[in-house]
Amino acid sequence: MIGPMNKEERPDLLDVASFRRDYRHASLRRADLPPDPFTQFHSWLDEAEACPAIMESTAMALSTSSPEGGVTSRMVLLKGYDERGFRFFTNTGSRKASQLAQNNDAALLFYWEALERQIQINGKVSQVPRAETDAYFASRPHGSRIGAWASRQSEIVADRATLERQALECEHRFEGEEVPTPEFWSGYLVAPFRIEFWQGRPNRLHDRFSYSRNADGWTIDRLSP
Repeated sequence: MIGPMNKEERPDLLDVASFRRDYRHASLRRADLPPDPFTQFHSWLDEAEACPAIMESTAMALSTSSPEGGVTSRMVLLKGYDERGFRFFTNTGSRKASQLAQNNDAALLFYWEALERQIQINGKVSQVPRAETDAYFASRPHGSRIGAWASRQSEIVADRATLERQALECEHRFEGEEVPTPEFWSGYLVAPFRIEFWQGRPNRLHDRFSYSRNADGWTIDRLSP
């Protein structure tokens, strides 16, 4: 069995175990939390969007898994939210969509390093109504709509030139007309049953609060860091 390499064996390796950072940006108190997590999410998202150090405030890691237990994660963009849940859009032939069709449990993670904050969301996923998908697709820039048609997401493509040729073919196909929503493209709603807010604090004594859905609304618990 091969053990981990050390600096003597590989002097070019970064000594990641020695990396340290203390979190001192803010705190999170139970008394400041609203009864429902969406109000708290909205407040933190507003702050993230206003922070010049954060390039994509709506970027979130989406984790899905197959029935066999294989887990995959990737970054997607939040495209809407309300009391029902959080929305994103994707190709229905993608790996994420394929896994969700078999197992609709998923997790989202927002991480805003500049604010020393993260939000974990666990929920059940379902496709949104077609009218909602069509409305969002029509709002996208022309190039993004062409890209959705050109890319068979997660499928093997020979090279970059092939992908660009497919995009050009789609440009010619829809020249002079509105680009419709592909039949293989849809929106998804993550309906949360648990949302956790994490605020970094000094000495790793972070503030963590979990909202858990129940019959009467939400229960709020402080978690040990």
